[in-house]
Amino acid sequence: MIQAGVSQPRARALFEALFRAGLQAVDPYAAVCRQVRFRSGQLTIGSQRYPLSQHQRLVVVGAGKASGRMAQALERQVGARIDTGLVVVKYGHGAATKKIRILEAGHPVPDEAGLRASRAMMALIGTLRPDDLLIVLLSGGASSLLPSPAAGITLRDKQLTTQLLLRSGATIQEMNAVRKHVSCAKGGQLAAATSARVASVILSDVIGNDLGTIGSGPTAPDPTTFRDAWRILEQYEVARKVPASVRRRLEAGMKKSLPETPKAGAALFRRVNNLIIGDNRAAVDAVAKAAKRKRLQTLVLSTTVIGEARELAKFFGAMAREIALQGRPVARPCCVIAGGEPTVTIRGQGTGGRAQEFALAASMEIAGLSNVWVAGFATDGTDGPTSVAGAVVDGETVARARRAKLDLLSVLQDNDAYPCFKKLRAHIVTGPTGTNVNDLYLLLAL
Repeated sequence: MIQAGVSQPRARALFEALFRAGLQAVDPYAAVCRQVRFRSGQLTIGSQRYPLSQHQRLVVVGAGKASGRMAQALERQVGARIDTGLVVVKYGHGAATKKIRILEAGHPVPDEAGLRASRAMMALIGTLRPDDLLIVLLSGGASSLLPSPAAGITLRDKQLTTQLLLRSGATIQEMNAVRKHVSCAKGGQLAAATSARVASVILSDVIGNDLGTIGSGPTAPDPTTFRDAWRILEQYEVARKVPASVRRRLEAGMKKSLPETPKAGAALFRRVNNLIIGDNRAAVDAVAKAAKRKRLQTLVLSTTVIGEARELAKFFGAMAREIALQGRPVARPCCVIAGGEPTVTIRGQGTGGRAQEFALAASMEIAGLSNVWVAGFATDGTDGPTSVAGAVVDGETVARARRAKLDLLSVLQDNDAYPCFKKLRAHIVTGPTGTNVNDLYLLLAL
């Protein structure tokens, strides 16, 4: 999992044990099995009961990086009672299933495969009746995997809009507010497209577990408006850069020429139940418990980290220096933990992700400190548009980079962390983990 960037065996073993504990705590297969039970003809999801004698068809749909594993677990729990299903995952995140068809599509930028899958899904749920039960499996990544552009908007229009927002530094909440208003499935519209009873099972990748933001809330009320979406485009100075079709739709919505997304209190939500089965806090808590078992002084900073990744790195660097020089707020050996989803405002032309950008910036903050390591780890195993989960740096990273003729400041300015860490062999490599609950950020001082 950890490449050669961590030369001390104990530090490498600790990182691998801590990351493994975090992933095990949010394993979607286990989480679904804990929350979904089927006995004597009665399906129980969380505390909600569904006597299947009252339902004709049981259909499963879903999207997200973890939804393949969720589908596997649902088949184990419910088995032959499932009529059919369709779940969309990111390329490489597929899983073996019998009743539920799993398709792969593009993320974070939607593609034609996602468009075809979303059309098939919307057609499927449109056949359901009030006496049917629809189970929706959602996890992070669903927004991109189910593009479902609204009338008058092409897939290319959504791709360009998504790319502009990804590069702008907009938060996931802000991105999804826009996406919900150029879609016909997001922001409660998937639930509105069927007359069936709906049970959503959700693995959260959103700080605060806002149902309207996870996967752009296809089965949840949407508190945002067309005007909110327009303000976000203006705030990040992309309103005049997005395709004309997107501008026209938002302008029509602001003039009340188009219906708003479903809001709280709408009658349709009386037949919808949403259940969160895992989140970043569960992963952070598991890491903290594992660190204590390893006899490390442990401090959890936050599970709601946002803002620029390089600013978070400055804070971790200041914390590392305080621990190294003053022995506070915790003394060595220690582990400091944070979780969340910082952002990267892309100004360069390089390749990377928020966890790698964090680690790159942190390496310059902790340069020269002995027995100190900092790591950024994306729990889905893919940090940004790369095939790695993140990176680990220490007080010698800057010196190693200098010997390799790498100027880390220039690399940071170009947002080019991936090739830099590949050369330094400092990556964390897991492959697709089957889960997705934001990121973990760790400081280890021995």
